[in-house]
Amino acid sequence: MRSDEIDYKIIGHSMQLVEVTLDPGETVVAEAGAMNYMEDGIAFETKMGDGSDINQGLMGKLFSAGKRMLTGESAFMTHFSNQQHQRRTVAFAAPYPGSIISVDLAAIGGGVTCQKDAFLCAALGTKIDITFNKRLGSGFFGGEGFILERLEGDGLAFLHAGGTVIEKELNGEILRVDTGCLVGFSDGIDYDIELTKGLKSMIFGGEGLFIATLSGHGKVWLQSLPFSRLADRIIQHAPIHGGKNQGE
Repeated sequence: MRSDEIDYKIIGHSMQLVEVTLDPGETVVAEAGAMNYMEDGIAFETKMGDGSDINQGLMGKLFSAGKRMLTGESAFMTHFSNQQHQRRTVAFAAPYPGSIISVDLAAIGGGVTCQKDAFLCAALGTKIDITFNKRLGSGFFGGEGFILERLEGDGLAFLHAGGTVIEKELNGEILRVDTGCLVGFSDGIDYDIELTKGLKSMIFGGEGLFIATLSGHGKVWLQSLPFSRLADRIIQHAPIHGGKNQGE
């Protein structure tokens, strides 16, 4: 199934949203709760599955939904369709401050792998699936790098990231990244999680026990402020429950 050819505009700087313009009959698929606003004429429906395979049976949809539920994701996705005779827009925003990345899947070989919380929305026809790090042992302890999301198709997909987005092109080099700072990577990139070397570095380094290693040929997208890092800092500086606030 070919993806719908949607148009878009990314609005804002540090807290962005993407406004998608749909021609009559076009549809965009999004994670539940991502919609910000939509014009009259846009109809939305919550469905089990991404709609990329029109011949997918009930068992296939249940299997796909089951994988998403096991990883903490919603079993359902929301489909927004333009049912008018004129072009209509619908906008989506990330749940935390950061940037939105537009990825033309056809231009990068048809697929991108990303952190499971990075996917925001995509043109109808994009296959959205859950995948796992091939090394289960390091994956279980590697945290954010264990469960990944796989997007395949020939249309536009949108990812969101915390802070500033950095795009790197690898041509046989090796790049080592904090597991939380990785947003996604294109086909041609080999991804693995490895243990930090040195006992002292593990205990006192502050960078975590595991690090993501990327190599090969393709694109890599990174984020400067993972939400998990931001949440940890907020929790560390939050007043103790039942205690007095500063200044009291």
